[in-house]
Order: sequence, then structure tokens, then C-alpha cells
Amino acid sequence: MKEQRVLSIKELTKYIKMKLEGDSLLSDVWVRGEISNFTHHSSGHMYFTLKDEASRIKSIMFASHNQKLAFKPKEGMMIIAKGNISVFDRDGQYQLYLQHMQPDGIGSLFLAFEQLKSKLEQEGLFAPERKKPIPRFPKAIGVITSPTGAAVRDIIITLQRRYPMVPVLLYPVLVQGAQAAPAISTAIEQMNRMAEVDVLIVGRGGGSLEELWPFNEEQVARSIYASTIPIISAVGHETDFTIADFVADLRAATPTAAAELAVPHYVELRSQVAGLGQRLTQSVFTLAERRREQLTRLMRSPYLRDPMRQLVEPTERLDRLSEQLRFKMQMVLQRTRERTVKLERALSRHQPQERFAAAKNRAERAQASLMQSMLSIHKDKGHRLTVSIRQLDALSPLKIMQRGYSLVYSESDQKQTLVKSLQQVQLGDKLTIQLTDGRIDCQVWSMEEEEPGNV
Repeated sequence: MKEQRVLSIKELTKYIKMKLEGDSLLSDVWVRGEISNFTHHSSGHMYFTLKDEASRIKSIMFASHNQKLAFKPKEGMMIIAKGNISVFDRDGQYQLYLQHMQPDGIGSLFLAFEQLKSKLEQEGLFAPERKKPIPRFPKAIGVITSPTGAAVRDIIITLQRRYPMVPVLLYPVLVQGAQAAPAISTAIEQMNRMAEVDVLIVGRGGGSLEELWPFNEEQVARSIYASTIPIISAVGHETDFTIADFVADLRAATPTAAAELAVPHYVELRSQVAGLGQRLTQSVFTLAERRREQLTRLMRSPYLRDPMRQLVEPTERLDRLSEQLRFKMQMVLQRTRERTVKLERALSRHQPQERFAAAKNRAERAQASLMQSMLSIHKDKGHRLTVSIRQLDALSPLKIMQRGYSLVYSESDQKQTLVKSLQQVQLGDKLTIQLTDGRIDCQVWSMEEEEPGNV
């Protein structure tokens, strides 16, 4: 029988916690409920219970998350919240840990806001590196907002107060309602086609989330992203954030702040110019004084008081150098002439006609010497040949045979062998005797050996 494993309470709690945290639905869940038993602890954390008609769940929102809330949660308030489910180890009780919270009346809009924000952020529409710089001294400013709201009045008044020389082009649009987003998008595209301004301020005054919603539309966000003109967003109050604020090149907390960011203050510019003018004047005076002192020192210089005196030594040095140059030139010229004479003499010895005549004479002498040598060698060789013939003739066997001698050959194995001794023949052998005028074939009938001294 398999032994049953017994878990401790801690092990069981850890296992349940692991299961809950590993569930994809429970790790990112949205819930709706009523706040009960609300406590805002001195540590900054919020502890409360979320309940509906049938159930309740303990919830906690840490200070790092609730500091970003745009409202204050209260007892009995209906909210919609996002978080994850986990287990509190000490009590073994599951709890809801919240990251976001909104009053239930605008919960659906908040969900749409978060979803679009996440989508556009992943596409790179909020990337800091693609944001365009705002020109410091714009030549013209465009304003896209309602023509009747307080925002346009605040923007124009602020621009005229800070930078009255800049023209302002107003493009009136709806800033709330179903037709507001297409109107704002069309205005941005039209202002880019006109290309008559350097900066665009797009926004409106404060309002509820529903009233500010056109600036959370994807259509408006993509028009801002596609704009070649830098855009300053100015939507609502300082605590209001819209999708347009994240996409724009610069966010202003209010319409008035947008106007202040768009242009410099002419009083500050005048003060800066005055300061630069003073610095320039002071620099000119300082430079003039420095140059005056330099001029005074130069006027006291002996070079200016008696300039001709300063030329005496350079003139003497120039005369010496001129004399040295003239002497060296004469020496060079003399050596050049001598070298030219030597070269002419050498050239005359190497005239082609003379060299050809000398070579011809040498060739004729060599030819005569060669003929003489050849005749001498021919004569010597002829004489030596005659002597050799005579010697050869004297040693010829035929000469010896003419004096009565003959050659005896024996025939063995069809070969003729010169017989020089009796040891080479036997009785009955056939012999051939070679005479000067023929030969004799004979046969041995008898042999007689003589003593060596009787030969």
C-alpha cells in the first residue's frame, strides 16, 4: 500500500499560493466591487475588502501603486480594479493585490485607455528618440482647440504677453463629443499641409474623463505621431493624462503652460540682449585698451623711432651674402667650363668615323693574321699527314708480305684464326695461307717443333 504523504500547514499554503500565482487569469484580473472596511495605513498601504451581493475578498494596494491614483478611495465607493490573486502565508487566506483602481462610473473608459496605451507604447509611438525638438524662436504658432473655451483665451493672452511679435493661427475644432476626434485629426493634417507654422498647440481646458476622451482616441494619437510640425499637448489640468500627452513631442500641464513652453518671454530676451550688449561693450573696451597699450609699447620701440638704424645690420649681412653668392657662382661657372672642355675632348676621341676606321683596320689586320695562321696550320697538318701515311705504309702487313712473308689461318667453327704456334694446329687441320697476290688452301700432314734457339 502506497504511503500517504502528510503536508505541513506551511507546505500546503505554499502549494496553494503557487497554484494561484501560476494561473494566467488570476495573475492579471479585473474586478468590480464595493469598498468596505477601508484603512489607509500610516505606511501608505491601503487595506480594504471588496464585496458584492454574494461574496467578498480581502484586498491590498501598496503605497507604490496608490500614490498614482487620481482620486481618494472611500468607504462604500464602487470601483473597478486590476490586480493579481495570491495567498497571505501567515493566515493562509487568498487576497487581491491591486495595481490600478478607478471609480466604477468610468471603469470601461479606463480599460480602453490602458489597452490603447499599451498597444501604442509597444508600437513605439511614445519613444523619446522620435520626439521632435521645439524651436526656440518660432516664426508662427498654430493652435488647435475650441474657439469658445477658456483654453484658447489663455493661450492667446499668454503668447501676446510673452512674445507679442509671433503670429498665431487658430484652427477651431470640437474638443468633446463623438465628432471631436475626427475634427482634431483633420486639423493636425491640414496644418501640416499648409506648413505655415513652426509649432502646434493641441488641447483644451479641464473636464471629466468622458469630456477629455477625444484626446485618448487612436485616430488623434496617430495624427500627432505623423505630424512633421512639433506638437505641444495641453489637455486638462496638471493631474490629467491622455494618450495625446504621451505621443506629443512635449506635454504641458495646462494650456497656459503650453503657451509658455512654445515661446520665450520677450522681457527675458530683452534682458539677455541687454546683458550681452553690456558684455560686448565691455569686451570691446577691454580689447581697445589692450590694443592701445600694445600700440604705446610699439611706439616706444626703437624699431619705430629709428627704423633706418635697424636696417644697417641686415644691409651689411645682405652685402656679405651677395658677395659670397657672386664668388660661389664664379667658382661654379669655372668648374662647369673646365668640365665642358674635358667632355669635348673625350667626345672628340670617340667620334664615330674615327672609331669605325680604327675598327676596320683592326678587322683587316685580324683577317690577314687569320689567313696566315690558317695557311700555316694547313701546311703543318699536311706535312704531319704525309709522315703518318709513310709510317702507316711502312708498318702495313702487305709491305711485309711483299718481302716473302705470308699469313697462315686455321679454320675452326667457321672462324679464321691467325696461326702463330704449332700448339694451335693438329695433323689433318685445314689451313689457309694468305699471300700478297692470293691465298692457298692446304692440309697439315706433318709437324716438326724446333728449339727456340734454332729459329
